[in-house]
Order: sequence, then C-alpha cells, then structure tokens
Amino acid sequence: MLLLRDGQAPSTAIHRADYLAPAYWIDTVHLSFDLDPAKTRVLNKMTLRRNADVPAQPLKLDGEELNLARVLVNGQGTSFRMEGEQLVLDNLPDAFELEIFTTCAPVKNTKLMGLYVSNDSFFTQCEAEGFRRITYFLDRPDVMASYTVTLRADKTKYPVLLSNGNLVEQGDLDDGRHFAKWVDPHKKPAYLFALVAGQLVAREQRITSRAGKDHLLQVYVRPGDLDKTEHAMNSLMYSVAWDEARFGLGLDLERFMIVATSDFNMGAMENKGLNIFNTKYVLANQATATDTDYSNIESVVGHEYFHNWTGNRITCRDWFQLSLKEGLTVFRDQEFSQDLCGEASARAVKRIEDVRVLRTAQFPEDAGPMAHPVRPDSYIEISNFYTVTIYEKGAEVVRMMQTLVGNGASDPLGRDGFARGMALYFERHDGQAVTCDDFAQAIADANPASDLARLLPQFKRWYSQAGTPRLHGVGVYDAAARTYTLTLNQSCAATPGQPDKHPFVIPVGLGLVGPDGGDLALQLSGETAPAHGPRTFVITEASETLQFVNVDAEPVPSILRGFSAPVVLEFDYSDAQLLHLLAHDSDPFNRWEAGQRLAVRLAIKSIACDAHETRANPLDDAYIEAMRSVLRHPVLDAAFKDLVLTLPSETYLAEQLDVVDPQRIHAVREAMRQQLAVALQADWASVYEANHENGAYTPDPLSSGRRALAGMALTHLCLAAVASGDKVWPGKTLQRFKDAGNMTDRFNALAALVSSGHPLAAEALPRFHAMFKDEALVIDKWMGLQSGAPDRGGNVLPAVRQLMKHPDFSLRNPNRARSVVSTFCQGNPAAFHRADAAGYVFWSERVMELDAINPQVAARLARALDRWKKLAEPYRSAAREAIARVAAKPDLSKDTLEVITRALAD
Repeated sequence: MLLLRDGQAPSTAIHRADYLAPAYWIDTVHLSFDLDPAKTRVLNKMTLRRNADVPAQPLKLDGEELNLARVLVNGQGTSFRMEGEQLVLDNLPDAFELEIFTTCAPVKNTKLMGLYVSNDSFFTQCEAEGFRRITYFLDRPDVMASYTVTLRADKTKYPVLLSNGNLVEQGDLDDGRHFAKWVDPHKKPAYLFALVAGQLVAREQRITSRAGKDHLLQVYVRPGDLDKTEHAMNSLMYSVAWDEARFGLGLDLERFMIVATSDFNMGAMENKGLNIFNTKYVLANQATATDTDYSNIESVVGHEYFHNWTGNRITCRDWFQLSLKEGLTVFRDQEFSQDLCGEASARAVKRIEDVRVLRTAQFPEDAGPMAHPVRPDSYIEISNFYTVTIYEKGAEVVRMMQTLVGNGASDPLGRDGFARGMALYFERHDGQAVTCDDFAQAIADANPASDLARLLPQFKRWYSQAGTPRLHGVGVYDAAARTYTLTLNQSCAATPGQPDKHPFVIPVGLGLVGPDGGDLALQLSGETAPAHGPRTFVITEASETLQFVNVDAEPVPSILRGFSAPVVLEFDYSDAQLLHLLAHDSDPFNRWEAGQRLAVRLAIKSIACDAHETRANPLDDAYIEAMRSVLRHPVLDAAFKDLVLTLPSETYLAEQLDVVDPQRIHAVREAMRQQLAVALQADWASVYEANHENGAYTPDPLSSGRRALAGMALTHLCLAAVASGDKVWPGKTLQRFKDAGNMTDRFNALAALVSSGHPLAAEALPRFHAMFKDEALVIDKWMGLQSGAPDRGGNVLPAVRQLMKHPDFSLRNPNRARSVVSTFCQGNPAAFHRADAAGYVFWSERVMELDAINPQVAARLARALDRWKKLAEPYRSAAREAIARVAAKPDLSKDTLEVITRALAD
C-alpha cells in the first residue's frame, strides 16, 4: 500500500507474486463505433466463458471515464453493480454473450489514452491500460480474443476509417456517413486494439515476401506530409525483409499500416497491423530531418514491426513481463540497425551509441529511487515502468543470452544458436501470453550444450535483481613465469527492497593487447594450445581468477569487449595503458572507452580542485595529442572520430561522483570543450574542409558520419573564435547555415552558433523559425536547441519561460512539452540546477500543471529529480523542498504520485 496524505485515497501496489489467471475468457469481440468528437457511441458484443481452472467468482470489467447506457446478458437485461470504476456482474452462466453500450468524449481526452482526437482526427492508444477508457473489458494482456470492428463516421470529415487486421467491407450510409468493417484474423489482447479515422493520405507499396505471399504496406499521414514518408516506407520494407531473412518470421497479414499523429505520449505503438506513430518517427525529408531523425525512424519502424511477432503473436502474461516483448524487441531493432550498417566500423558506432544511452540513462535509474528489476516485482502505475531498464537493459539481457549460446569458432557470436532458440520459442508459444521464464527456457532448451543452459537459474537473476553490477579487475604480470593473472570480483549495491544481491552470470569479452598494439593469442593455464581471435569468459562467482600463460611481455587487458555485459568495469588503468588502448585496441568499443576514461579522469581531477583554483586547461598534453591523432587518423571512420572526440556528458560525469555540484561540473566540462577547441583549432579546420559536403544528400552511415564530424568541427571552431575574437569561422558558419542543402548541415551550423554563445546566433535563430514555421517537428528542434543551450549567467531559464509564451508552444502537445520543458529540466543540468532554486520552482510548477493534463508526461518529467540526494548544498535542500511541494498537491495522479513518493522515500 502506498502511504498518502490525510484525506487522499490510497493507491494499492500490484505484486507479481499475486498473479491469478482471469476468472473468465473472452473469445470474440464485436465492436461498433459511431464516431463523434463530443459523444462517441460504442457497442461492445462479446462471447465469454468461465475459466474452469479458477474458482467461480463475479465478472469484474475495467472501465474509466465511461458513460454506461446498457448491459445485456444473452440479449436480456441483467443486474449489475459498480465497484469503483469496475462493472461487476454476478451469477453468470458458464458461457454467455455480453452486450455493453457506452459513450465517451474523445475531444476532452487530454491524457491521450484510449480514444482521443488530434488535429480533427480520431486515434487510440491502449497500451497499457487504455482500452478500459473505450469500453468495459478484462483489460489485461493474458485475455486474447478475436476482434471484428465496424466504424461509422461522417464521410466528409473522416474519409479514412482504419482498424486492426483486414478490411472486409465498406460502404456509404445515410446522412453523409460511411462505414468500414475490419476483421483481425489473429487473437490479441485489448492493448493491441486500434482505430484511426480522419483526413489522411497514404503512401502505398505492394511487396512479395520470400514465401511468395503478396502484401500491401501503407503509411498514412496528414495531407501535405506525403513527401516525407519515403524513408519510413523504405524502413518498413527493410524490416519485413530482415525479419524473414534473419529469423524466418514473415508478415502474417494482407496489409500492414502505419499512421502518424503529432499528439502521442510515446514514440510509436505496435497495434496489430495498424501501428500508430508519433510523427517524429515517420516524417523525414532532407530539408526537414537530420541524420539522427533518419536513423531513429529506421530503428523505431523496425522496432514496431518486429513486435508483430515478439509482442503480438506472443505477448505478456502480465505487465511484470513487459521486457519479454520490449527488451527482446529492442535487441532485435538494434541488430537490425547494425546489420543495415553493413561495414564493421559502422556497426561498432551503432553499438557505442546504444551503450552510451544505457550508461547515461539506465545506470542512473538503477542507482536511484525508481530502481527496479528487468522484471519488476510490484508497481502502482504500470505506465511508470516503460523505462530504460525494461527496454535497454532488457535488450542487454537478451544480448547476453545470444552470447552465451555461442559455440566457439562455428558460431562465436551466438547468432545461429539464438535463432534456433527463437524458432523453438515460437513453436511452443505462438498465440499465447507467456513469461520471461518461458522465453529464457526456450533459448536454453534449443542449445542444451551451451553456457546459458548450464547456468540458466543463475542467469535469470538478471531478471529478478535490480542494480548495476560492478566488475572490479586486478591484473598482475609475472615476467619470469611469463604469465598474466587477471582477478575479477563482482558486486552489486543494494536497491529499494533488495538489500542483498547474489552473483550474476557475466560474460566478459576479453583480449590482451601487446606492446606492439596487436592482440595476443590467449592460452589459459591448463589449456594445451593458444586460441586466436575473440574470447569470452563467463564469470559466475563473486571472485574468479584467469591465468594466461606464454605471455612474453606485459600486456594491457582489454576487458568487456563490445560491452559484453551491462556492468560498471573498475580497473586501475594507468594513463599510459589507456592511451595504448586508445591508439591500438582492435575492439572499437574499448578503444572509444579508453578515451572516455581518460576524459572522465581529467574532469574529476579538475572538479575536485577548489573552485577558486579551477584550471583554465583541465586537459593534459597527452590527452590533447591523443585526440589530435584520432582526428588525423587516415583510416578511422568519421562517425567513430566524432564519438571519441565527444566529451562525457555532464549527467555521466555526475554519476561518477558521490556529491554533485552541477555548476562545478558544467564549468569544468565547458573548460575542457574550450581547450579542445583552441588546442586543435588547425585540425578542426582541416577536418571541416575534408568532411563537409555540398553534393547530393544521402543518410547512409558513412555520409552521416562525415556530416557529424564536420558539425563537431564547426562547433569547436566557433568556440575558438569566441575566445580569440576571430570573425572568420563564425561568419562561415552563418553562411553554411544559410546555404545548407539539408537539415543536418543547417542545424549543425545553427547549433554551433548557439552552443558557442556567439552573437550571430541571435540572427540565425529567428531566420530559422521563419524558414520552418509551418513544420512542427522542426520547430520542436528549434525550441529544444534553445532550452538545451549552455547556461551563461542564468540566461536559459528566462529563455525557456519566453518560449512557453511563444504562439507555437502548447503544453498539451507531448512533443512540444518535451522539446522545451523536458529538455530544460532533464537535459540541461547547469541551467536547471540553479543556486537560487528557480529551476526547481519551474519544474514543480510544470509537473503539477502537466499532471492535470497528461499524467504520463508529468510522471516522466517528475523523474528529473530522481537523483536529488546526490546533490551538494544548497541544491539538495532546495530540490527536496520542490519535490515536497509537488507531493503536497491533493489531487496528483497515481502516475506522478508514485514517482514523487519514491523520490522522497528514505
């Protein structure tokens, strides 16, 4: 039970251990909608039967904000009662037909859950518990039914009527209305239901699968946006082809539809056959979308399509199993994106980008008040658990499974073994609602001789234990014995509700880098011959020792290659060792990681200095020269260079400290940026000239990498110019902004002026708005750039308040709210954590304001102060006061209240 203030109703925690199968099954659902923004009529006809495995009990149907007009059982009126918002029926036969007639007001639905109106069109969002806002139902994922849906609406206002499955009938009705009837051939839970109605146009593509079946692919958007759908359609076609080639999973519907809306709480939703997307992950052309947008669209389209099997055909038994579909599908979309990259260097860049997200966002979550296992044990509001732990850490758990079913030289990465496991998973569970245990068991059973099968019970601690394990390594070289001994100790800190942790199964990718920079052949003591190529060692105990023999010179260990497990590696590398790895490691991840470790070490050293003794140049000569070597390297990929030269974020640096002074961190990191800009000025100029392009735009990884590096060069050249008073490079940057032939180059130039604080930004920003005032997604970028700008004398918060008064701003639109409010509170630490607490006051005002409009968006914003207990004074006390101010609001949603209460807990 969640303890609340006097007079406020308690919210009861739901526990995984309390799972019970439903008392009734729903076999068929016939839904009829008469769509009207103010009053939509919903007729729900269902066939139900009692679950013989559960003791007889009343039928309790979930509902929320519905107007109930009629309830019939087998065509006859029946008695019923309400328990809260649940509709309860007693004394029912073992099998029966149930008819429920309700109305709702979609135009008033600002929560964007259930049926709502956006830009005069109807959309739905039912995951996790939105279907109950449409009709009374057993709104839980283990109730899977066959759906037939009939939509009726004004034909002029809503010419397009869409729902799940296949269109079987359509036609005109009286009074200018029309109808469409859709039948989904696959059983599904209620959270996968969808409907769309409105003024829409579609890009269509007919394809023939490897199996010889014909399918229609459609991407629906508002009129005027059709020219921005080509990349989304291409991404969908790539996704269909990849899933069939990699896993043998073909498209199982006559048609597959994507519909874009600008009002959406999340990124996209995998409703069976009718995916509803945030426009951010559909619309792109070179004039309005950056390379990052193109990459994200490819990834999200793939993710939602891959759910067609991993999430839809097999779904979750209960919401505690959310990572069953989300962690697995994130892993699949990561593999998809890496496979599409082609070259090994581009694949490595994608892997580093994925890990950077994990370490910047998920590791702090694991250490904060909202820490939870990949398979949570309890929740108050399930919407709060659509987290980076469920998604990104869940994907890493699946990736480790693939690693652990690898088979030496024949299948070193485990791809073949994992594919066998996926095949068995579908053979066993297609059409079912299952658990994380069922998935793990299938992967292990398909590979009985694997490490995963041998260690499965212990491996599943990754599902049950929260927190980020720490792997501490110590290496000793014995020149006389020609041995290198590596001892690895693992531990995991206590998390809420889990004071004690047991050892995890940790696959450790390992190499030894010799003095000449090459990888040494690895031969463990007791092995008869050395092994060449990559090796993975599986750590299962609290402490384990690996002794390598026939080592002729002291090596530098390259530990956790490819980021083989989601752990924090602690190894006391010397600067010289890190510089050696940065220059020579054959593993791209650890080569990048060496540079990051050097930068973190130098930053922390400078942060630890007295504020009055801050050095203008926190970077030492060795680091500067190493970065120069990277920039000048003739072979390294441009995107990889961009990653290496990107300093660790302020958020990541904060996580390395026990006590956090956000202003101190910001000052040091800005000094590091300035020093890199000035010390490497000539190199930045050469890099820009070598990488900026004026030819035809293509969003391929190689070209995107060159544009990213050129953009980084412009930023540093502008920083150097601000320091020296030079006008040449800022002038070139402004001209690049004006002349750019694509959004990536244009926005990089604008960002360079804003990030460097150059006065020319004041000319460029209004010009940019004038150019793109009718492009909502571009205006999101424009606002986000200003909200996330480096804080100079407290200038960002006043700018944010002005942006909220801008005619283009609306707090009701999640994209716009995130671009301004979330960017400021969660993406701009120095601007947010002000000594005068004004940032915290702003945060508390916005959380309470948003909570009354859209609790999901409010709860996500509320997490900006998850880590307040790490803050130095006066920030810590001021942050707590702001959190308490929100907690005192008497009518907080359970979404926000759960986050706030956890934050305040001891």
